[in-house]
Amino acid sequence: MNWLMVDKLIERALLEDIDYGDVTTDNLISESQISKGKFIFKEPGTAAGIGIAKRVFEFLDKSIVFDARIKDGCKVEKGCTAAEIKGNSRAILKGERAALNIMQRMSGIATKTRNIVDLVKDYDVKIVDTRKTLPGFRMLDKYSVRVGGGYNHRMNLSDYVMIKDNHIKAVGSITKAVEKIKKSLPFTVKVEVEVENLQQLKEAVTTDTDVIMLDNMSVDEMKRAVKFVNGKFILEASGNVTEENVKDIASTGVDIISVGALTHSVKAMDISLKFV
Repeated sequence: MNWLMVDKLIERALLEDIDYGDVTTDNLISESQISKGKFIFKEPGTAAGIGIAKRVFEFLDKSIVFDARIKDGCKVEKGCTAAEIKGNSRAILKGERAALNIMQRMSGIATKTRNIVDLVKDYDVKIVDTRKTLPGFRMLDKYSVRVGGGYNHRMNLSDYVMIKDNHIKAVGSITKAVEKIKKSLPFTVKVEVEVENLQQLKEAVTTDTDVIMLDNMSVDEMKRAVKFVNGKFILEASGNVTEENVKDIASTGVDIISVGALTHSVKAMDISLKFV
């Protein structure tokens, strides 16, 4: 975890929410008041972001005691206490929303990832994320995927080469694109090519690519692709993957299934902070 990036994210979140102060809390609660509270899951799922929530309160008041009761990756039931907190009431109230927003999103991602990973547990396939993340939140989105049992695709455009449909159209062909990029790269950089049909697949296997992405293919087309490639290339399935069809996709024999929905349209978990 890059804590410098995390701290910048938290700083922006607090600035966005507090701005010039909290007119409710600052006019109701004395500066010296101390409170205790509990973070409670209001639905079952997989927890994530506990340590990030703690970091939010450390920004506001280092004397606050944040006692985590569970770890990231734990499966939780409704009513489970994620953490107990004690300290300056004003600071707790000012950090509440930012901490909850972060933990709710991260737990939602971890929960969805865990659900999909469990659906394909009988197959030799990896569930991976995409770059369809919340802007500025990618590191935590992708961390949450790992917490849920998934794997990370490239973190950003500099990680490795992915030649997609628009690259191919701009250059002229899959073959030309791979040949051109290979001349500019060190041998340590992996290359992935996206194909949309079996005709493009037949061209891709004649190139020096490492991974082939089967983009928005039907299950039948993916089965034929797997048979044709016969283990000579890593195959990734991508496009409109859901909990309803992921098991069918895994059954085709692909090596990787990338799921944009893990992060681009996740449902945040319901978590609340209650003073006691």
